[in-house]
Amino acid sequence: MAIDVNSEDGLIIRKLIPLATLPGTRFNALCAEMTVEEVQDGFLFKKGDVTAQLIYLINGEVTLQAAGLVVEVIAANSDSARFALAHQIPRKIDAVANGRVRFLRLNNDSVNNPPSLAYKEDSSHMVIDETEGDPNDWMTALLRSPIFQRLPPANLQKILMSLESVHYKKGEIILEQGGTGDYYYLIKNGQCVLTRKPSPNAKEIKLAQLANGDTFGEDALLSGAPRNVTITALTDIVLLRLDKKQFISLIKEPSLKFVDYAGMQEAVKKGAILLDVRSQDDYEDQHLDGSINTPFFYLRMQLKTFSHDKPVVVVCQDGKTSEAAAFLLLRNKIGAMILKGGMDSIAPKPEVKPDQENTAPFADNASLQSLHRENEQMHPVGVSTGLLEEQIKALKLENATLNNTNKQLHDKCMKLEFDKQHAEKQCRILHKQMEKLTQVLDKLKGGGVG
Repeated sequence: MAIDVNSEDGLIIRKLIPLATLPGTRFNALCAEMTVEEVQDGFLFKKGDVTAQLIYLINGEVTLQAAGLVVEVIAANSDSARFALAHQIPRKIDAVANGRVRFLRLNNDSVNNPPSLAYKEDSSHMVIDETEGDPNDWMTALLRSPIFQRLPPANLQKILMSLESVHYKKGEIILEQGGTGDYYYLIKNGQCVLTRKPSPNAKEIKLAQLANGDTFGEDALLSGAPRNVTITALTDIVLLRLDKKQFISLIKEPSLKFVDYAGMQEAVKKGAILLDVRSQDDYEDQHLDGSINTPFFYLRMQLKTFSHDKPVVVVCQDGKTSEAAAFLLLRNKIGAMILKGGMDSIAPKPEVKPDQENTAPFADNASLQSLHRENEQMHPVGVSTGLLEEQIKALKLENATLNNTNKQLHDKCMKLEFDKQHAEKQCRILHKQMEKLTQVLDKLKGGGVG
């Protein structure tokens, strides 16, 4: 008998792994072929069984045992019940029903080889089915993440079975800016805030607030750089963490896509955005023509400016920071690729010569070129270049001062923008409260007249 996707059984089945990752049409078709079976104090399967089926517990309780010894007792609605029972073939243990049990028997291939949910090559955007789920169910929230939608079912199971639970009290620092990256975190229950200091003596800037199902900590794992933010618990919080080695093998490697210089050029011709995530100084010194600059530290705040219809090719100096930037974009449903090896893979920094045009694929430093031409006019060949060197030093010092001022102004603008957004949010909340109070007052007036 087919399963109604909106029934109680359908809602339970929708949370099973990897069924939770299937698009709606695929899941509906699978439900039409399902039948829930029942057993009373009997075997669901025995040790040595080689039938290529996945058995999921829907209701009741099952004991997994070997040679008469209990290995594990699994109850329906537990996290363990979201995985297939002892799925290795041939079976290494027995599964025995404790009383009345309802279970699902599915063909292995139909579950573990669903149509790919990767980006469409012709439109370069994510194809994700946003199914409804319990907002307080951390596992469902995790599986609905675009990053986890792209992972093979085997990776999902390994990740969820490897997560380690840690607890923090309200006000405790979970990660500190400048620290070493060692874990990837998932919020199981609670809230935390991300802040960053642009400089040691600067005031902290609030970047984001995270809650159930959100993840963090991947930036340092991907870039190899120190932690770039401080994360503080806003409430008592329960986190699940995955160590760096497992994060790299189970999440990073199947998620990120790399292109060489030729592939980058082809993507740009097709409409891709070329995003340079290095610092403003590095970008101004040398960058790819047609690229835009958003330093990685500010990328999180600029996500809303990116189109979901255009893929992004991310560029940094050596490719490491680009991995963290691409991961952030993918997590927000923005197609992203990485220029493999970054700027270092293209060409060494060109030298400025008076008798040679710069034909490398980098934007020229207009100020230095202008100064060079000016010096050539002032000094015939063979005259000392000491003046030129002094002018270059003075120009670099002036540029450094201006860049420092620009950074300070940029940080102040970002803080004002955050303050503005917070004030607007508070105004909206107050407006809604005023409307409710007005309605209550009108009802009270109406009651008095009656």
